[in-house]
Amino acid sequence: MNSIGEECTELKKKYDDCFNTWFTDKFLRGNHDDSMCSSIFKVYQDCVKNAMKQQNIDFKEIENDVLGTEKENKIPPSGGNS
Repeated sequence: MNSIGEECTELKKKYDDCFNTWFTDKFLRGNHDDSMCSSIFKVYQDCVKNAMKQQNIDFKEIENDVLGTEKENKIPPSGGNS
């Protein structure tokens, strides 16, 4: 799958390859240190953020922690028919 920004697709592939290697060769063998791909992820993440800005996509919502908070369990309001 391509990245949100065409200019980020190659970085995504590099990160995916690194992650798959880490997951198979390290994580599944008990080594949970995920620093192996962190520098590649940071560069890819910055690229995606820039692509989102260029496409006028607000990423403030995706930076908020939701899992484990009361926001995670909230049901969106219905359209009005009850």
